[in-house]
Amino acid sequence: MENSIKKEFREKFQGSSEPLIVRAPGRVNLLGEHTDYNEGFVFPMAIDAGITMAGALNGSTSVNLHSLDYDAQDRFDVADIGPSSEKKWTNYIRGVCREFQLAGFDPQGMDILIQGNVPQGAGLSSSAALEVAAAVLINALHGFSAENVELVKLAQRAENNFVGVASGIMDQFASMMGQKDHALFLDCRSLEYELVPTPFEQQGYAVVVINSAVRRGLVDSAYNTRRQECTEAVERLKHDLPGISSLRDVNMEDLSLVNALPQVLAQRARHVVTENNRVLRGISALKAGDLESFGKELTASHQSLQHDFEVSCAELDLLVELALKVPGVLGSRMTGAGFGGCTISLVPRSQLAVFEQIVAQDYLAKTGLRAEFYVFSASQGAKIM
Repeated sequence: MENSIKKEFREKFQGSSEPLIVRAPGRVNLLGEHTDYNEGFVFPMAIDAGITMAGALNGSTSVNLHSLDYDAQDRFDVADIGPSSEKKWTNYIRGVCREFQLAGFDPQGMDILIQGNVPQGAGLSSSAALEVAAAVLINALHGFSAENVELVKLAQRAENNFVGVASGIMDQFASMMGQKDHALFLDCRSLEYELVPTPFEQQGYAVVVINSAVRRGLVDSAYNTRRQECTEAVERLKHDLPGISSLRDVNMEDLSLVNALPQVLAQRARHVVTENNRVLRGISALKAGDLESFGKELTASHQSLQHDFEVSCAELDLLVELALKVPGVLGSRMTGAGFGGCTISLVPRSQLAVFEQIVAQDYLAKTGLRAEFYVFSASQGAKIM
């Protein structure tokens, strides 16, 4: 992989110096959906699919980009970085460059080659992997001294302020900080995190991600609407809970107050409060080696996302239903922002072939769509190769 991308880099950017190579993974979120921007708890793992970048300084003010996946080129000048409406894939890298400038750094011209194998539009954070890879590469090429957590925040600001997606910090954090055979318990308020061993493989289970083949656009009014509804729920709850600043501060004991809100706000807030609780319970179950209880939290999370947060769709609900019918499957839920994208299921390794056959067949028969199946392991976060 490393040698082939170096070779491609030399072909595409003849006369450029020897490139530095960086890889950042995508992520799948095991538990804790739509809790991140509510300052709550999330539990993602970095996956063994990611974005690889080769880059070198070129002694000019021009950043030259080449994507092997799109077979597309683009260039922009560091003196005048604005978004591109035609080549939107470049905005993640433009945004990271711009955020370095706003943080007081002075990025120079570069040649950058990009190759990835994170399925796109599937909710596996190809965008965060792109931003984190760019941040690590630019930081290393220039000898900037930004720490990892600073780079995570910078990558998130690129997505929020430049690309215009109001995402929380989980995706970039998981891509940067993930570790092999561990998932990442992250407190989105304090950014304290803990690496929790994942005993899936030891106990003969696999995390199977199924892409529903329903593409979803994230810069999507529904996502921003959900954020507004959560904010409004907090404002109303402050009458009875004056100390709170986000739904993170609302506890399970406060659910009677939540349920007294106007119906839609009650549903949104109830999801966030119970989902934070599911993350904590799920992690306790994993630490105890109790995969059965962990699987139950996954399924309960889906029901809450389906009925209370209303970010699922018929195809995701069907995939969860089909998965849970296969003997031995411990749990299943939609993962990511919703409205399409992927589900995850905890499946016995001995049943993988049967699982894929049954679910794929029934899903195709009922929707006319071909689902894609991936078995991912918890993998290492961003690194310089």
